This record gives sequence, C-alpha cells and structure tokens, in this order.
Amino acid sequence: MSVVRLEYRNVTMRFADSNDAGALTAVRGVSFSVHDAEVVSLIGPTGCGKSTLLNIGSGLTPPSEGSAFVDGERVAGPNAQVAFMLQKDLLLPWRTVAENVTFGVEIQGLPLKECKRRAAALLANFKLAEFSGHYPHQLSGGMRQRVALARTLAVDPHVLLLDEPFSAVDAQTRMVLQRDLAQTLKQANKTALLITHDLAEAVTLSDRVLVMSRRPGTIIDEIRIEMPQRDNPIARRRDAKFNDYVAHLMDRLDIAHVALEREGEGAAW
Repeated sequence: MSVVRLEYRNVTMRFADSNDAGALTAVRGVSFSVHDAEVVSLIGPTGCGKSTLLNIGSGLTPPSEGSAFVDGERVAGPNAQVAFMLQKDLLLPWRTVAENVTFGVEIQGLPLKECKRRAAALLANFKLAEFSGHYPHQLSGGMRQRVALARTLAVDPHVLLLDEPFSAVDAQTRMVLQRDLAQTLKQANKTALLITHDLAEAVTLSDRVLVMSRRPGTIIDEIRIEMPQRDNPIARRRDAKFNDYVAHLMDRLDIAHVALEREGEGAAW
C-alpha cells in the first residue's frame, strides 16, 4: 500500500463575520488523503474553501475542527516537507533568478555550494540556465512562473500545494507550464495537491479530481482519471476519454453550484 503523504481528517473551518453576526463556515467535515507521488486536483465554485484547505495543509491556518497530517504527523505550523506555490510568482525583485531559486534552501541553512547546485540543476531543467543572472523584471510572465516553480522544488518537499499557479498566464504559455510541471512531478516522484478552475488542467495533470460543493465546502465527488501519460498533458488532451472527463466534471460542478443554495450564504473564502 502506498504511503499517505497528505491527509485531512474531518476538517471544518469557521471565520468570524465582519458584521459580528457570528461565524461563517468555509469548509465542513472535509476528509481525504493524497498518496505518495500522486497528483490530486481540487475543483469547485469560487468561495467553497479550496484555498482554505491549502492554508490548513501548509500549517498557515489552524482548522476550527479536525486536523491535517503530513507524513502521518499532525500539522501544527509551517512544515519543511511542504512547499506552497501561489497564483503570483512573488519573486524578490532585488535578487537574480538563481538567487530567487536558492532563497528557500538558504533559509533552510543548506551550504551555499548545495544551494547553487540545486538552482543550476532546476534552471537547466526548466531551460532557464542562460537567464540565471537576470532579474525578475527582465523575464516574461511564463518565465517568472517557471522560476517560482523551480524555487518551490528547490527545497525538495514531500508535498507541493499549488494554488492556481498558472492562472495569470495566457493559454499557450499555460500549456507549456503544465507540461513542465507534469514532467517534473513525474521525474521527481513528487506528491501534489492542485487547486484549479480549469477543468482541462485538472484532467491533464491529475490522478484524481475532487469536486467540492458551494460553501460550506464539502467533497461531493471523486473522479479517477484513468488515462496514461500523466507526464504528457498534450497527449492526454488528445486521448479519446479527455472530453468525456471534462464533460463529467462540468456536470458535477453544476451540482456543486446548486448544492446548499437554500442556505443563502454568499461570502467567499
């Protein structure tokens, strides 16, 4: 049986209402696990608590109820085995590309020689070696996201949490970045939990897709993507099953949009 890298056990998260009308529940009773070297996508309506779950898994936010676990250890704060990549690249403008990639491992206290070795290997892998001495403002949006991904991988995490990492780039660049991510995750045998609103992205990159309801978010379905070549998103897009998976996810999202509608909760988390 494969190792469980990331697990949520009956997680509920409440936030105080800004109008002092009581607590609003962002997610309720969420339980699922992500196994070693598996890629799982979370999809659902805006405001259903997807990012909240990533914050809990990373240790940035404690849940109101339940727990998250990484490698069997309860998450009680930021964990060195977890790396988080957001929608924005958040590169440091005063550091070069190579220095941005080494930022996390420098904080971990690795020797400078090892930091540089990791940065050089990752930049070569992402075809950015010739830009190692450039600064972020000298790069395109897609290149900046590849640098951010390299920085995320440099710390050699067991689990990657990816919050719509390619939403800010154009469609063509996104497909290139999806290919780079898919190949890297496969080669490095990494575990990832991905948030995306792009159903095609979920199908091309994932082993499983979890569908969430409208807030308070719960898991209403799990779809296994039974297509080969997870490290080749373009090949998956050409697979005869691809459109069927996307259509099925669309149907499930329609259900998610109407689920719990009678509760009349409209704020987003």
